[in-house]
Amino acid sequence: MSTDINKVIIIGRLTRDPELKTTQGGTSVCGFSIASNFSYGSGDAKKETVSFFNCVAWAKSGEIIAQYQHKGDRVCIMGRLQQRSWDDAEGKKRQTVEIVVDGFQFLSQKKSTDEQPRHTDEPAPDNPFSDDDIQF
Repeated sequence: MSTDINKVIIIGRLTRDPELKTTQGGTSVCGFSIASNFSYGSGDAKKETVSFFNCVAWAKSGEIIAQYQHKGDRVCIMGRLQQRSWDDAEGKKRQTVEIVVDGFQFLSQKKSTDEQPRHTDEPAPDNPFSDDDIQF
């Protein structure tokens, strides 16, 4: 007997604000889309493509994503692919493949209105080390 694997890990930016809805049973579900860039080629001939992935996060995960993430934020999503099909209003068969979120990590820094941008050559206020202290 074989064991099938369905795992996805993707890093990208949200293409729109997450949409939080509630099912008739009272479960929260959050839908959002991620754009992920891929560069290929060599030298001056580098090209870039962008792929867009629809994602769905259920229950508490969906609530947290909807509360803290916004369009343009960078996020790492871990999950599985799921295929769904339905009949549209015209009776045509439709289908989609989406990522069902099992875990996530926010990669964009929290935005603060009173925080001033910091130059990269300045040490962070809570970091007592400088670049000269790094051994490699």
